[in-house]
Amino acid sequence: RFRFNLAELSGSLGDLGTFLPLTMAMALACGLDYGNILIAAGVATLLTGWFFRQPIAVQPMKAIAAIAIAEGLGRDELVASGIMMAVIVLVLTFTGVVDQLTKRIPRAIVRGIQLGVGAKLALKGVFWLLALPVAGADSLLVAVFAGAVLVALLWARKPAALVVIGGGFGLLLLSNPGALAEFRVGLPTVAFSWPGASAWPSAFMRAVLPQLPLTLLNSVVAVCALSEAYFPGRGIAPRRMAGGVGLINGISAAFGGIPMCHGSGGLAAQYRFGARTGGSLLMLGTAKLLLGLFFGGAIAGLLATYPVAILGVMIIFSGVELGRVAGG
Repeated sequence: RFRFNLAELSGSLGDLGTFLPLTMAMALACGLDYGNILIAAGVATLLTGWFFRQPIAVQPMKAIAAIAIAEGLGRDELVASGIMMAVIVLVLTFTGVVDQLTKRIPRAIVRGIQLGVGAKLALKGVFWLLALPVAGADSLLVAVFAGAVLVALLWARKPAALVVIGGGFGLLLLSNPGALAEFRVGLPTVAFSWPGASAWPSAFMRAVLPQLPLTLLNSVVAVCALSEAYFPGRGIAPRRMAGGVGLINGISAAFGGIPMCHGSGGLAAQYRFGARTGGSLLMLGTAKLLLGLFFGGAIAGLLATYPVAILGVMIIFSGVELGRVAGG
């Protein structure tokens, strides 16, 4: 059953601390249209919420994102890697190989992956915060205050992420009143182009090979285990989860987006901040789709000035939640 309330809306924002910085960095590093990224992510999020009925996050593929940001993958290579990941995962799904793989992977490894991803998320947030000045509109003091507000609202079972992220936008506008001056409606150009021949071997070696093990373990095995932990008796089967990963990558490639997956960290973050049903994803997917269609170019510039103090705190809380579940 879908729910559409403040708790679900707050939970839907829980993974933005990971989604926003990765997608924006990839758009800048690889020369991508941010509107197309949001459109593809919006469609994928809507389908995920509708079919799974749980707050299964839609995220950029972490290994591919890291390589793209650090080494500057071209658009053709990103599209090619997304197509190859979709084909490989779907083949593993329909042949039943993914079920055999997941049955033979010890639960300790799954918990270890969750703990490792949680620690990595939390440390990333810490490093972001340590780079900030002590005082100012985007500073350690703001981060400490945001963390205290998060703890208090979570303790009171209030929509914590909604309040804190909304406060971040308010802080952005107070510190930079001219931020909305360039915020104009503009439709993106969505045009699929088949990657050139040289993009395929490069994408396979540089992006697909590092990503595939992480996808099978964290985006399928670990997410399914966490789904069962949060929703006993209603955990999502590995074959369905893997099929979802293949489907959303095919969709993303068609829109000129980035390779995407589901992640245990994203599920932990959205659950931590109040999401319990697919309704959270339907609201978030609609927002992504509308923003991508009408404000894709403008919103990237606005988000580029969003307080790092807020995103850093959100990532730390998400990482701690994932680590807590791994140790349970």
